[in-house]
Parts: sequence; C-alpha cells; structure tokens
Amino acid sequence: MKSESDRNPTGRFSGLADIYAKSRPSYPDEALDFIVAHCGLKPGDTMLDVGCGTGISTRLFAQRNLQLIGIEPNDDMRLKAEGDHSSFTYLPVYLKATAEQTGLNPNSVNIVLCAQAFHWFNQEVCLSEFSRILKTPGYVALMWNERDEADPFTKAYGDVLREWPETKSVEVPRRQAGQALLQSELFADKKRYNFYNEQVVDEVGMLGRAFSASYAPREGAERQKAETALRAVFAKFADNGQVTFRYETSVYLGSKKNVEKVD
Repeated sequence: MKSESDRNPTGRFSGLADIYAKSRPSYPDEALDFIVAHCGLKPGDTMLDVGCGTGISTRLFAQRNLQLIGIEPNDDMRLKAEGDHSSFTYLPVYLKATAEQTGLNPNSVNIVLCAQAFHWFNQEVCLSEFSRILKTPGYVALMWNERDEADPFTKAYGDVLREWPETKSVEVPRRQAGQALLQSELFADKKRYNFYNEQVVDEVGMLGRAFSASYAPREGAERQKAETALRAVFAKFADNGQVTFRYETSVYLGSKKNVEKVD
C-alpha cells in the first residue's frame, strides 16, 4: 500500500514543533489502557515510539510505568520532546532514527507504537524492521486521531481544510494506512479498535490545531484566507468562547508471529 514516505515527512514538520506541542490533541485513557492490557505490558517493559514527534504519546505511556524509547528524525520535534522535564519512574530516551532503520538490536522491545505517524513511513520496510526488533511475544500498535465529522463543528472545520491543496493527498492515505498491518504476514491476531476522543479549545487553540498540520498554508494570501475561514467557523459554533473537536481514535494491533527456524 502506498505511503507518504517519498514526500519528505521529516523536513515538512520543521518549524512546527512549538505549535504542534501546544495544539495537538491527546489520546483517550481508554485507548491507552486498552493497549497496555491487551498486550500484557508490565512496569519496566520497553515501548518504542516511532515518529514520536514532540513526545505527546511518549509521555502518556511513560506515565504508565513503561520504559519509552522515542525515535524522531526531525531535530526540531525531537529537541522539543527532550526538553520536557516531567517526572517518570522510567525516563524516556530519545534517539535520531527512522522507522525503516531504528538502529535497535533484534528482539529488544516489547511493543512498537506509531501514533499519528505510520502513514509517513515505507510501510512494508518498517513492518519488517518492527518484526526484527520485537521480542516474542511482541506487538505493534498503530494509533490515529481522525476527525468525527458526524459532529457539525468538526465537519465545518474539515470543510475548510479540504480547500487546501495538499489535504486530500495526505488525509486519504492516512485513513487507509492501518490496512498495511492488517494485511501483513509478519503479524497475527490483527484487529482495529475504535475509541471516542474530544478536544476543547478556544479560538487560538483551534487555529493552532489547524496550522500544526504539515499540509497547512504557512504564509501569504493562502494562509490569510485559511485563517479568515477558520475564524468564521469558530464564530458560528463557539459556546462560551470554546469549541469541541470530536475524534475517533483508531488503534490497530497485531502480534509478532513466532516463526520457527527450520534446520
């Protein structure tokens, strides 16, 4: 299945670290706790967070007493993650690496996580790499927040984003990317699970959410046009100075196959 790995996924996020860290939604506790329970993770088990960005998902799982390794090739994003000084039982470690070449030893991690990132990778290559570095048993977890446009505000917001030139070319592959794990012969017990999520923001937060996207216009007339349209949506739907994004958080899980060696 086609990925976005040929569209400079590293460079296109340069300069977005601050707004990304401030504006992106979190992930629901129900989804995070489900992953931990489903995969039988214990305190001190190692999770590799691939394409960890500014460390949003990394910190959430570190709070659950896992040993996190975050890999992120974009220097701005990784340095933002490293600058967090939260207190955890096991301090996360951040490395400059890619999904396709993690640099980790074989059979060294309990679970590989990709949160809002897997669609940017060469999926066939990185799934092979994940299988190589996973212990047996070991798991892959792919997670995305996708807009739930059954909600009127969230749909109106999405309608503005769909006016941007690159939106379709990024969002359509993103929604389909989890199929690569479901179809992979390297993993068993593969399934998709869905969870409810929401994000309450003021107007500044809504604009930040929009312009943290790698495909958002960054300057000039197109940026001004987009901001004007977004402000109009906010004015229409705001209640007491806030709006609520509705999301469906999708989690794809698969376990590493135990391939027996033949003499």
